[in-house]
This record gives sequence, C-alpha cells and structure tokens, in this order.
Amino acid sequence: MERRMATMAVVAIATVLGVAGLASRVTAAARPAERVTVMLEWSPNTNHTGLYVALDKGWYRDQGLDVQIVEPGEGVSVESVVGAGRADFGFSAQEFMTYARLQGVPVVSVAAVLQHNTSGFASMAGARIRRPKDFEGKRYGGFGLPIERAVLSSLMRCDGGDPEKLQLVSIGVGDLLSHLERGNVDLAWIFYGWQGIEAKLRGLDIDVVMMDRYAGCVPDYYTPVIITSESLIRQRPELVRRFVEATARGYAWSIEHPDEAAGILVRRVPELDPRLVRESQRWLSPRYRAEAPRWGEQKLEVWQRLADWLLEHGLVKGRLDAASAFTNRFLPAPR
Repeated sequence: MERRMATMAVVAIATVLGVAGLASRVTAAARPAERVTVMLEWSPNTNHTGLYVALDKGWYRDQGLDVQIVEPGEGVSVESVVGAGRADFGFSAQEFMTYARLQGVPVVSVAAVLQHNTSGFASMAGARIRRPKDFEGKRYGGFGLPIERAVLSSLMRCDGGDPEKLQLVSIGVGDLLSHLERGNVDLAWIFYGWQGIEAKLRGLDIDVVMMDRYAGCVPDYYTPVIITSESLIRQRPELVRRFVEATARGYAWSIEHPDEAAGILVRRVPELDPRLVRESQRWLSPRYRAEAPRWGEQKLEVWQRLADWLLEHGLVKGRLDAASAFTNRFLPAPR
C-alpha cells in the first residue's frame, strides 16, 4: 500500500510538472513575436546565408522573434540607420564601423561573419597582373572611396611598385566583371566568394590578387560583420542575445550543410542564380568559422591593427577605442 501511494504521488507530481511545462510552452507560443529588423549592406548573397537559414528553420521564431530582412537604399549608411535605432541589426564591415565609431555613431559589432578578408583585386588573365607591383600602368575601376587609394598604394609600395603609375577611375556600383571583360578598366576590387565564383561560371579567365596574401602590407580585417546599437545592448541585452544565438545557429548549420543552405537561400531569394549560390556556398562555408573557436568570434588585435593603419594613412581622425567597437558576449559558448 505504501509503495502504491508513493508511486501515485510520483505520478501526480510528474503530471503537474508536465502540465506546467505544457502551459509554459503554450503561453510562449501564444505570446506575439517581437518584430526585429535586419538591414543588409548589399543585395542578398552567401555572406548572408546564415540569416536566411535561421529564418527558414524557424530558429528566430523559437526565440520569440519576427525577423524582417531589408536591403539598404542607394547611398544609405547602414551604420547610421542602426545607430539611430531605425533598424535593430545590420551588416557592415570593420573599416566602415571604424569610421562610424570615430564619428560618434553608437554602433557595436556583435559577430564576424567571416574570419578573414576574402576580397581581392581582379583582372583578366591576359593582362598578366599577378602581384601588386603589376598594377603599374593599369587602370583601377572603383567607387571613388579614399580607402581604395590607400589600400592600393600600400600594396604597391610593399611589393616595390610605384602607386603614381596606377590610374584610378570611378565607375560606381555596377557589374565589375563586365567592366573588366569589356576592357573599360584593368583592375576591380571584388569579393572572391561571390564575384570570383561568378567569373568562373561565366567562363571569364581572371587572376585575383587576394588581400589575405598581403596581410603584412594591409592588415587583415573582418568583412562583413553584424552590428547593433549601443542603446539596444544597454536596454534589451536579452533580445540581442536571442537574435545572435539564432543567427549563430544558422551559420553553424550552413558550415555543415553548404548545399542545403544554398538551397534555402535560393528558395528565400528566388532571383538569385542557383548555380552561383551553390558554388559560392561551397567555397564560403568553411571560411565562416575558419580556425576560430566558434562562428562570429572577434579579436581585439584585429580591430586595433586596422584602426591604427587607417590612422597612419590619414583616413580617420583620432585613435579608435577598439575594445568598445565589438563584443563577443552574445555569442553561444564554443562547442
């Protein structure tokens, strides 16, 4: 009898706990999700895959978030929009974050999408531009930003070249590969993981002088990064944690399942070329985390080196407090 009563008591307690747990889940499901806006820095591509995977898998919804992804308008500064609270999160790059912070824009990087700079200077193979010294006598087509001239000059001097022998041509935003193919310019700054892969699929024979090969000349840096505002971190740290946790899960899954992740991105953004997305994702997925202990990890020395380089080349005024420009506190613990 006593054993039976004890058993009944255990069953009763388990039932109560089960009902309580169910009630908690029902209450959480019934609670309306919080609207969160994320602004991209460019049109959707494989730099953003983890975001779309987390959205597709319902991992934001599991965190009580209703995530809306928006693209920036022409001339819009993502850093200013996020800093002013008109978007909760955004995609940026370390160099633009450095400019923004020094101009008083209250934004903070909460995750590095890629551990290393995957950009480089592309040219048609027939031009035989294989190193920065080969930039001499050539035409570079770019956006007209001061950092472009500084990067090119540093690379060329570091390799024994003369920057004065490079012509800079402003071509604005457009199809950089077409400019190279038509011979409008000899050099263009591309992200290899997207435009480099696209060139192969288009049958264009290009050479690319990759930035990470010359990190001793121009510091390696994080591009892109995911940012939020100081005020959101201060007022809603739990919301930031939930968003970053779901996003990190999306990128971690994309690392392990590149083809499936590519399929999700194409389904979510059907105007993208499926072949380009698949091949780009296969190239990029291992580089999301690289040698870091977890996706999103950022290091103080990486932030400080670029800030010092920008100051040395007169591209910023004042020394950046690098430790305040980023945080790892919202990332999930390494597995």
